[in-house]
Amino acid sequence: MKKAIKRLFRSNYLFTAGVIICLFWIFAAILAPVIAPYDPIVQDLTIRLQPPSASHIFGTDNFGRDIFSRVIYGGRYSLLAGCLTVVIAGALGTFYGAIAGYVGGKADNIMMRFSEMILSFPSLILAMIINAVLGSNLFNTMFALVIVAWPTYARLMRSVVLSVKENEYVTASEALGASKLRILLKEVIPNSISSVLIMATTDLGNQILMFSTLSFLGLGSAPPTPEWGMMVSEGVDYFNKFWVSGFPGLAIFTMAIGANFIGDGMRDLLDPKLRKQF
Repeated sequence: MKKAIKRLFRSNYLFTAGVIICLFWIFAAILAPVIAPYDPIVQDLTIRLQPPSASHIFGTDNFGRDIFSRVIYGGRYSLLAGCLTVVIAGALGTFYGAIAGYVGGKADNIMMRFSEMILSFPSLILAMIINAVLGSNLFNTMFALVIVAWPTYARLMRSVVLSVKENEYVTASEALGASKLRILLKEVIPNSISSVLIMATTDLGNQILMFSTLSFLGLGSAPPTPEWGMMVSEGVDYFNKFWVSGFPGLAIFTMAIGANFIGDGMRDLLDPKLRKQF
């Protein structure tokens, strides 16, 4: 596997670029107190809406706050929301789909009809409704995204499990008297998880976009929290001041693209049909 990863870095330049981009934003968010030259929420109306300069390399917003500092700190909220949403939704969907696929029968039908009911609603609209009902804050926004996202993982996991459970090693475990829970945890899920990992890597960028969209619509973190989607929303009223929304939008774009590049590389690495070339 280590050799395959090294070959992947050498042969897939987009994967390498994605890793570099994502690591850049992750380390920038972690080291925000060290990197950011100003406090992201301190206002100074005497320098409001100044263009990029040596003292404020990304310019200032309508309250005179340094946009570069806000973009760096904003990564903490956007990346945290995206990563936790993917981890929680992926875990819930994985176990839910694995149980449905392995048990089968009426339980499978009932469980999957429930997930399909959630999928029948447009993702953004459902997330907006849940967020509006619960109230706009970081936790509720993440909860809404998890509710919207987990059925997709469940459907994918179920489809893989339906194939995996027919393999001989599963039949052998059943013949040796292993419990269904042990077979599910030791045999079925480990041999089905690669597809979910590929999807989760790609979905990270999508969840960051979803979180930013909800924040843009006023359903994310409350002001003056520096969050990328909210910063883009604040720049709508100052369209001729490109730096107000341009740099936060560029952060969202690069992070989403980087995550998708990594997802494509992970697919090439973990997909059995493509693994031979590595």
